[in-house]
Amino acid sequence: MKQNVFEVLMYLFENYMYNDDEPSVDRDSLENELHEAGFTGAEIRKAFEWLDGLADTRTLPASPNSGGRSIRIYGEPELLRLDTETRGFVLYLEQVGILNAESRELVLDRILALDDQDVDLDTVKWIILMVLFNRPGEEEAYTWMENLMFDVPTHLVH
Repeated sequence: MKQNVFEVLMYLFENYMYNDDEPSVDRDSLENELHEAGFTGAEIRKAFEWLDGLADTRTLPASPNSGGRSIRIYGEPELLRLDTETRGFVLYLEQVGILNAESRELVLDRILALDDQDVDLDTVKWIILMVLFNRPGEEEAYTWMENLMFDVPTHLVH
């Protein structure tokens, strides 16, 4: 069974991070559970490294201009991984206030950390949700993003 890092992350997010009812479990127990769920050792290790990278961002000080407007110019590695639709979505989230410059950079960093992953818009949405979930003070942005992902818009009939 071919699994990838993102599928491991989704499993962990849905079963542990997103669900407050679950008690905290240690890394060894999680690793055993992931093996039992059919994930490979290499993918589990890469997922833990990805999560460690995300956890490391919690201790970074906020940049002095993180609330201000900035223009993001994408480098070649990012352009190769992110299509126009995805880059436009990230820009839209900045414009409506869900992402600021700092959280945008964290999202891009975590996308590029999935080095063996083809990145589509749905994957980016989940990564954004995981980043916002992990960031202190981003609870409102997390809720907006969650609503954006899961609320079915109602259409007005004319």
